[in-house]
Amino acid sequence: MSAKHPIIAITGSSGAGTSSVTTTFKEIFRREGVEAAVIEGDSFHRYDRAEMKAQMADAPPHFSHFGPEANILGELEGLFKTYSETGSGKSRKYLHNEEEAAPYKQKPGTFTPWEDLPESDMLFYEGLHGAVVTEDVNVAQYPDLKIGVVPVINLEWIQKLTRDKSARGYSTEAVTDTILRRMHDYVHYITPQFTQTHVNFQRVPTVDTSNPFIARYIPSPDESLLVIRFANPKGIDFPYLLSMLHDSFMSRPNTIVVPGGKMELAMQLIFTPFIWKLMDRRKKALGL
Repeated sequence: MSAKHPIIAITGSSGAGTSSVTTTFKEIFRREGVEAAVIEGDSFHRYDRAEMKAQMADAPPHFSHFGPEANILGELEGLFKTYSETGSGKSRKYLHNEEEAAPYKQKPGTFTPWEDLPESDMLFYEGLHGAVVTEDVNVAQYPDLKIGVVPVINLEWIQKLTRDKSARGYSTEAVTDTILRRMHDYVHYITPQFTQTHVNFQRVPTVDTSNPFIARYIPSPDESLLVIRFANPKGIDFPYLLSMLHDSFMSRPNTIVVPGGKMELAMQLIFTPFIWKLMDRRKKALGL
C-alpha cells in the first residue's frame, strides 16, 4: 500500500459483473477530478487467443485463464509494486473484438505493445487476479482498496453464458466446456481472493436460477438483492446508508442488504468517501 500512489483493485470471475463496477468508478473519478490509470486484467494473460488455443490442446484438463499457468502474475505483482513506489509502470491491452482491435490495426485476440502508464493520481485494476495470493506471488499486499464482485454462482454462469453467446458468438456447449475446465482454478485461485478483499458485492437473484444452462434471460437488478460485506466495518456509516438506500437492512454487523436496483447508488455512496480518503492521504504525503 502507498499513500503517494494508491491502488484500487476490482476482482471477480468472468461474467461476475466487474465491468459494471468499473463504469461506476469511472463516473466517480470524472466527478471528483481524479486521474486514474486503468489496467485490465486480461492484459496479463500469458498467451494471445491463438496461442491459448494451441496450449489447451496439450494442457491438463483444468488449464484455464483462472490459473497462474495461463497468466503472468509476476508481472502484475511487479506493476503494483513499482506503481506503489514510483507512480509509474508499463501496461498493454488485450483486444477482445474487432471494435477494440481496429484502432491498433491488429487482429482481435492479440495484445498491444507494452507502454508507459500515463501520469495519474492512482492505479485502477479490473480483472481476475486483483487480490490473488499463490506460492510465488502476493498481488493482494499492494492495493489500498480491494473490492470483490461475486454473484451467486448460478447467476454468474447465466451472465457468462448470455454474454459469451450474444457478444462473442459461442455456443452453449462451448461456454459450458469453458466453465467446467475452469472449475479447478476457480476454487483454488478465484474464490480465495474474496477473503482478501475489503468490500464484497454479491448479487443474489430472487427468481429461480436452478438450471443456469437453460435460462433465457439474466435476472434484472429489480429481481435480485445485493449483499455488501465489509471486512472492517469500523468507520462505515451504516445508519446513513440505510437512510439513503430505501428497503435496505443489516443482516450482520458488517453486512448490509440492498435492493439490486440500487447497486450503482450504493457503490456511489460507499466508494466516494473511500476516494476522498485516498486522495487526501495522497495530497498530504506529497505535501500538496
